[in-house]
Amino acid sequence: MYWIDRIVIATIAFAVLVYVLWAAPRYLDPTGSDPVKQDRDRRWVNTSPYFVDRQACRWLTLCGLHHLRADPARRDYRHKKHGGNGRLPPPPDVGGGGGGGHHKPTSRRDIPDFVFKHAPLVHLYSGEQFWPSDMRDHITHMDIQLNSTLVDDAAPWDLDSMSNLNNLDGSVFLYSKNDVESRPPWLHSRYNVPAAFPADAADAEPAALDETASATTTPHHPHTRPSTYGQSRAVHNLPTQQKVLAGAAHKQQQQPLAPQGHKPDAHGYSAAPAVLVLVDKEDGILDAFWFFFYSYNLGQTVLAMRFGNHVADWEHCMVRFKHGVPQGMYLSEHEGGQAYAWEALEKRNVTFNGVPDAAERPVIYSATGSHAMYATPGDHAYILPFKMLKDVTDEGPLWDPSRNHYAYFYDYQSDDDFHPDSTQPLLHAAGPASSDKPESLTPAATNPDAPTSWFHFRGRWGDGVYPLADVRQWRLFGQYHYVSGPQGPKFKNLGRQKMCLANKCRIRHERDGSGTWY
Repeated sequence: MYWIDRIVIATIAFAVLVYVLWAAPRYLDPTGSDPVKQDRDRRWVNTSPYFVDRQACRWLTLCGLHHLRADPARRDYRHKKHGGNGRLPPPPDVGGGGGGGHHKPTSRRDIPDFVFKHAPLVHLYSGEQFWPSDMRDHITHMDIQLNSTLVDDAAPWDLDSMSNLNNLDGSVFLYSKNDVESRPPWLHSRYNVPAAFPADAADAEPAALDETASATTTPHHPHTRPSTYGQSRAVHNLPTQQKVLAGAAHKQQQQPLAPQGHKPDAHGYSAAPAVLVLVDKEDGILDAFWFFFYSYNLGQTVLAMRFGNHVADWEHCMVRFKHGVPQGMYLSEHEGGQAYAWEALEKRNVTFNGVPDAAERPVIYSATGSHAMYATPGDHAYILPFKMLKDVTDEGPLWDPSRNHYAYFYDYQSDDDFHPDSTQPLLHAAGPASSDKPESLTPAATNPDAPTSWFHFRGRWGDGVYPLADVRQWRLFGQYHYVSGPQGPKFKNLGRQKMCLANKCRIRHERDGSGTWY
């Protein structure tokens, strides 16, 4: 009887464990489940060639245990040519193509002065390994993947023609030419310490060349136009054909400039442009969205296992103005982000050209690896208790995105892709936009030639979720080691009336202790 009791207790304990492992991911999944998602998951599990692996995945939510290994932020790739350009065998290639980009708008608008007076200052993490990236650099390292197969398309595409990819019939992903686990340098975007703009660069504005030079902009408005002057060494060292694909101007191809890096310098300048999108909500409300792009998102660890890696990362904050007065700010975090009343945010004044800036600029903090944005430095737990899963921020290098950015005005009401009632992102094309409709995205007067086509690209900016058969992939308790790359800024519900991205919107009036794991 003693042994029978122990066997019964062990069996019950094992059954409870199996149930918890099965139910917990479903309970913690904020998106819920549906037949389409279930079918997609079954097909993902079936990619594993091992019967035991498939059954452990279905019943114990332990998928790819034989793939588990360390995943440090930095890897020693010095023995690999060009910083590790090895790639796994690609999926079969298929043909594809498309045409019909967005036309350049003709009207130009000036950015209101108050937008720059209250532009954010971003503390990047001091130990960050994946720094702000330039979109132009990023796409030179990406292929096109359509419905899980690579597209062999000779037609060039760049930031000025990316919306042509919407004509492909199916789900479109940008797919890394390199194995990201070899940690190629472009993934880190840390080529060297930034230098000042070269003094003899052709056609450059005075404010873009030397911050001590006279400029037509006001002291608190020292923004520079994003151009090939601000690109990294990676772009300047590309062959001519690749430079064309990257959208570099012919003049800059013939006149290489001093190499630039992406880590902000002592003045907060980064060669990686931020993206400013202004959205007029009427009744005096103007939302200023600041988007930040990174080539890689390093997920966080739980019990020494890393989850949530993905290629390409779009983070953003939004400052809401009413009649030119800031009302509050939204920060993109996990689980829907967080909104703050303006008075709750940390503020800082800065000095440009020796003149103090009297404006109050909010200070926010970017988490290491994930780049999620917070209002305070420190640890930020989410989803799991006891800080088992957390983001970490500190007062690392200060990034001033107002010094190098693309600036646009966006009219969401004239955009066919804007569906405020939809909870699912649009993954592939329904056909090109009508040429009879007005352009929904208009470059600001500060950068009249800024590209717009990239904004309308409906696909994902990074690799899709790797199959279970991929040696880089595992899934434990419903959480993947690698997830899909994100869609771009257009699909962050820019026309929302609430400050928050999620339907439930709670505006915090204090920043300390902002957020709990639940």
